[in-house]
Amino acid sequence: MSQKDPCQKQACEIQKCLQVNNYLESKCEAVLEEMRRCCARYAKGRSICCSGFEKEEREREKLKATSGGIPPSPQ
Repeated sequence: MSQKDPCQKQACEIQKCLQVNNYLESKCEAVLEEMRRCCARYAKGRSICCSGFEKEEREREKLKATSGGIPPSPQ
């Protein structure tokens, strides 16, 4: 029997928030941050819901390395 995805609840909260707010990510920053925190708690690959957030983190790290350690400002 497969285990439940540990970050599924947060992923569902993101979907609800986006639907209620006409898909404006800026209105859902709090739930997006909750998802990032959830994904950070588990090993990579443990949560299928975190795959996009893991990619985002890899790209952020790559940008930080190429910009001399200065992270890009949030949009």
